[in-house]
Amino acid sequence: MIVLPGGGYEMHAAHEAEPVADWLASLGVTADVLRYPVPVRHPGPVEAVRAEIAGLRRRGVRRIGVLGFSAGGHLAGYTALAPDARPEERPDLAVLCYPVVSMLTEHHSGSRVNLLGAEATPAQRRQASLEELVTPHAPPFFVWHSSDDQAVPVEHSYRLAGALAAHGVPHELHVFPHGRHGLGLAQDDTSVGAWTGLCARWLAGMGVARDAAEGDGTSG
Repeated sequence: MIVLPGGGYEMHAAHEAEPVADWLASLGVTADVLRYPVPVRHPGPVEAVRAEIAGLRRRGVRRIGVLGFSAGGHLAGYTALAPDARPEERPDLAVLCYPVVSMLTEHHSGSRVNLLGAEATPAQRRQASLEELVTPHAPPFFVWHSSDDQAVPVEHSYRLAGALAAHGVPHELHVFPHGRHGLGLAQDDTSVGAWTGLCARWLAGMGVARDAAEGDGTSG
């Protein structure tokens, strides 16, 4: 798994980096943090992720996933959905945590401006919006969000899940009633913290993690 921390395409949130890779390792999943270039305009960040995936495949890694938070969630989703990617650059699954999805809304404009520029055209914004990129060939997705997220409204995840459902793409969406933006592993939140166990079971079902029955998936 390639871990992509959030940070509005301006910085990398430390609590969404190595602690997440350590949690994945506790599930038997090899994971590395990729600090993609910021603040760099599109397609700089996605090119860095594609290069990482292609390099892993050249080294013989057969199954590769991406896991991202907030803006890193957008980057993970874009990597999985971009129509111009070569097969060796595509991940086999994607985990998106309170992701920025749409560049068509005015929510969380900082990510959009850092990635596309303040003068991005409607067409450019649409081409970078995940809900506009979903096809029946997209890989499986695991997505979670909090319904009262004030920074990146849950509408973003609903837009993506609706597009995935419309195209018959296997996906799992979890929306928690309360939880601020940027919780990461959320180990101190008894409600949102359940996402790690849910994700562990999903990863086990995808055949990339140890069976969730061997642990609760919350260590890390």
